[in-house]
Amino acid sequence: MSSKGSASAAKTDAERGLRVGVVGAGVMGSNHARVLAGLPGVTLVGIVDPLPEHRVRATALAGCRAFADLDELFDEGVDAVTIAAPTHLHHEIALACITRNIHILVEKPVASTVEEGQGIVNAARSAGVTLMVGHVERFNPAVAAIKQAISGEDILSIGITRVGPFPPRMSNVGVVIDLAVHDIDLIRWFTESDIVEVQPQLSSAVAEREDIALLQFRTASGVLAHINTNWLTPFKARSVTVATRGKYVMGDLLTRQVTECFGFKPDGSYSMRHLPVGHDEPLRAELIAFLDAVRTGNVPAVSGDEGVASLEIAIRCLEQPAKPAASAARKGPRRIAG
Repeated sequence: MSSKGSASAAKTDAERGLRVGVVGAGVMGSNHARVLAGLPGVTLVGIVDPLPEHRVRATALAGCRAFADLDELFDEGVDAVTIAAPTHLHHEIALACITRNIHILVEKPVASTVEEGQGIVNAARSAGVTLMVGHVERFNPAVAAIKQAISGEDILSIGITRVGPFPPRMSNVGVVIDLAVHDIDLIRWFTESDIVEVQPQLSSAVAEREDIALLQFRTASGVLAHINTNWLTPFKARSVTVATRGKYVMGDLLTRQVTECFGFKPDGSYSMRHLPVGHDEPLRAELIAFLDAVRTGNVPAVSGDEGVASLEIAIRCLEQPAKPAASAARKGPRRIAG
């Protein structure tokens, strides 16, 4: 085909738009469908979930068709699929899509094990299929502002807090996989360096799996980082601090306020300013980035390799068993001395 013919075909594909499906109609998958239904150049073909109540909710939220079986979605014809099903199903669903040359975004964590995650990466690479991992926190405008503020800086340390109440939805994972994997990815992204040392402290207070985690890391570039996460705090808190040789950056990921301290002087004085932060919905920005990668063939914003690397670190954190939060001897009320 001539270059003129290729350009014409590409234009026709662009005009046709992308036919996209969603697998998993839980809270996250329903939100995927809602956002995709409103994106230009996208036809939301439908959402797949075996549970009738999930299909009803997703249809009401996104106004799309709902299917009980993945093959029903395939029969309708799709170019790309976002996978928001339970993690233990990611591997099977992803391979089924890749076999049909369907581009995929897989919600974090990419898979249940590193081996399964690497299997997805290898299959996508062999098939020439776009694979992106859904680490949506990267698309939080406050995170983007922090990343820009520390660009080119000599980073010394990173501290991240991600705490909140016990989730209403029961899960077969603890806080490390459910919450801390977000921040493991952010540490790797902020530093552009691999994590080489892991020092986890895990505890179970009210859940069978760890519901408290204090995680310390060292990157290959020498940055020290820590994550404080739990399901015991009565309110949600999401904060990031980054210390560099030239500045100190503080970000609240919920209020999206980012503050930069700089110009340190010998007398202890310094300057402070609030940084501009965008207002984009992170999930919308993430899905747009995925679809852009599908259309252009460029490397996606969060590659499969990056998703597997963050999963591997999270699993290393879990190799140390969680301990009870307090010994039996300390469960009674504390006495007042005197």
